[in-house]
Amino acid sequence: MSNLYPTQIKKTIDTLLIKWNDDQSSEISLQKLRDECPCVNCKGESVMFESYIPIKSPFKAAGFYEIEKIEQVGNYAIQVIWKDGHSTGIYSWDVLRKIIEKK
Repeated sequence: MSNLYPTQIKKTIDTLLIKWNDDQSSEISLQKLRDECPCVNCKGESVMFESYIPIKSPFKAAGFYEIEKIEQVGNYAIQVIWKDGHSTGIYSWDVLRKIIEKK
């Protein structure tokens, strides 16, 4: 378990700005944040010997890349509610950092 956590999260028009307790600052586009949503409907999952792989639609609903609001989940994550109604992704601090560092 990591002791990494954000000290500030700020939403701009098209990015999320994050300041971390290790003095790092990060910026992530809302498009990348949504495209990397960690929920089962977006990323799929494997349980036992069964796998669910979601089908990616080329169609993006209005508000697909726009944040309605962000809620903190305990002391370990945020939940992003997107303007198209999607709200099942829980972004832990470690997941957020991995998304940011992913090229």
